[in-house]
Amino acid sequence: MSYLVLARKWRPKIFEELVGQEHVIRPLVNALGNGRLHHAFLFTGTRGVGKTTIARILAKSLNCETGVTAKPCGQCSACREVDEGRFIDLIEVDAASRTKVDDTRELLDNVQYAPTRGRYKVYLIDEVHMLSGHSFNALLKTLEEPPPHVKFLLATTDPQKLPVTVLSRCLQFSLKRLSREQIEAQLAAILKAEKIESDAASLALLSRAADGSMRDGLSLLDQAIAYGAGSLAEADVRAMLGSIDQRVIARLLAALAAQDAPGLLQAAHEALDHGGDGSTILDELLRALHQIALLQSKLPAGNDGDDLSSIAGQLSPEDVQLFYQIALVGSRDLPYAPDARIGLEMTLLRMLAFRPVEAAQEPVAVRPASPTHSSPPRPAPIPAAVRPAPASVSATVVATPPPTAADRTEALAWTDIVSQLNVSGFVRELASNLSLEKRDGDSFHLVIDPIHAQLLGKDRETSLREALTALVGREAKLSVRTAKVDSDTPAREKQRHNEERQQAAEQAIYNDPNVKNLVDQLGARVHPASIRPKS
Repeated sequence: MSYLVLARKWRPKIFEELVGQEHVIRPLVNALGNGRLHHAFLFTGTRGVGKTTIARILAKSLNCETGVTAKPCGQCSACREVDEGRFIDLIEVDAASRTKVDDTRELLDNVQYAPTRGRYKVYLIDEVHMLSGHSFNALLKTLEEPPPHVKFLLATTDPQKLPVTVLSRCLQFSLKRLSREQIEAQLAAILKAEKIESDAASLALLSRAADGSMRDGLSLLDQAIAYGAGSLAEADVRAMLGSIDQRVIARLLAALAAQDAPGLLQAAHEALDHGGDGSTILDELLRALHQIALLQSKLPAGNDGDDLSSIAGQLSPEDVQLFYQIALVGSRDLPYAPDARIGLEMTLLRMLAFRPVEAAQEPVAVRPASPTHSSPPRPAPIPAAVRPAPASVSATVVATPPPTAADRTEALAWTDIVSQLNVSGFVRELASNLSLEKRDGDSFHLVIDPIHAQLLGKDRETSLREALTALVGREAKLSVRTAKVDSDTPAREKQRHNEERQQAAEQAIYNDPNVKNLVDQLGARVHPASIRPKS
């Protein structure tokens, strides 16, 4: 006897066997029980979530010899023939291969005839969005007023391509992607029934690779059983899927936390040597950073979060968000790199290059010192004192005392002060949205607009005060009140500057003689969103 793949062998035959989709099953069961059956049903959702399976169970429920029921017997000839795909009154149509209007008209010519064996003649049209516009027009009238013995069951992965005239004639049910936990539990139940050994890690890998599709999960399970010669092991499944060992990803993150460039590249080379490619490694790194962000926010992080808890304590939330964004952009730009290895290495090194470092900020007038140390801040370079007068000159020249850090910052605008502060992340964002109302020596009286009040926080204000202390060389005092801000803040000045540069860039494009020729002679159009000022 030929082998029956798991996706077909374990296809649900009654509603109770379906995994997930309770929001679809419940109204169908109630409609069958109450006899309130619509003539057209539309099932939408991604691949492998149960659209055609639900349609076939519904066809069985309509034609079971025991009567219209939500629990077909599965034993009568009608139920068996539907399960075996040979029930004469269940007409399955693949719209992807029958898109022409002639095919649709030929199909509809037989609608008027009564069912041969069953109670209803059921038309199951899969991937209905592939029909042509003329085919939809031919279908509309029949779809709106079909004979009482006809039911239409439509399935599609792309409902946006359906005409609204079709959508308005159907009851629409949107099937959800299945969760990893649902797929993993189903795979475990099938393996137990098939008496195949497995471990939890291999099932977790397969359920994640299924990406919300039960059919994909079962197909991968078939492949994994063949790869492992009748059993499942984490190493075999990982090799089959091309996944990266999480210990290698943990070493990458540890090297990032330690700012260890050689260790970072060594871990990357190890991942590449074990069969991973640049895209896969960055994808795994993105997943790990997501888990760390959840851990730092004290949210459930799933099964992978346990191994990352120690690294979560070594990285700041700002670093995690920065690394995630760089990895995301690097993954997008990977095809443009000379090769995947170079693209991966440059993405990882970019994380170290752009990571905020306390000791390496833009030059400031006073080199900041840590507020926790008792040593005074190092003064800025002091201009040479006035030379003493020659011996022949009797007048006495008094050396001018060097200006203090506080003196040098006294006349600075708040924007200039912010540009010299040794802060980053949310603290810099807070400083950029503040307006200096008044300054009394080392006391800064600041105002923040209510729309930015969410940036306030005790820790951020403390960090800002410490940065001001380091800048002015004396203990700074800080007070912030919330009120409408009419004056410019550093953030507003930056935004205005960017808008001016954008306007200048757009004007340069519009005034370009080549562009004018294209617009005038060829009817070309300039998309302002594609214009960017030079960096």
